[in-house]
Amino acid sequence: MTGQAFSIPVPAVIAVVVREGRTLLVRRANPPDAGLWGFPGGRIERGETVTEAVLRELAEETSIQGEALDVITTLDILDRSDEGVLRHHYILIAVHCRWLSGEPVSGDDALEARWFSIDELDPGRLPMSVDVDVIARNAQRLALQVRDS
Repeated sequence: MTGQAFSIPVPAVIAVVVREGRTLLVRRANPPDAGLWGFPGGRIERGETVTEAVLRELAEETSIQGEALDVITTLDILDRSDEGVLRHHYILIAVHCRWLSGEPVSGDDALEARWFSIDELDPGRLPMSVDVDVIARNAQRLALQVRDS
């Protein structure tokens, strides 16, 4: 792999919270998605479970308290330089979370935090991380199933 930097994949979580047809997003302060709207989340710390990490990141970035329910999907995020050299490889574990309490207040590495209606999640109108709209719609379906069961 000449010209490629060695990068070990970094496990991370994103909290996908849907409440009354709205999903919680933060505008990221740091690369690789600085300035884009995405789900609250971050790296899993050594010795931390996925559930512990997602609830910690949710609280740190938004002041929202939640309950982790199910893993929705995983995403590979490959951050490359303009020359195509791999800088970071993140494996994001998207966890469906139920809102328990709190209102969004940006913290940690989030510039803003707020609720968006699912209909507002249009990549052509809202600068957002990859697949935010798809994942939010899947979480909304899951939230309706949980509510109706």
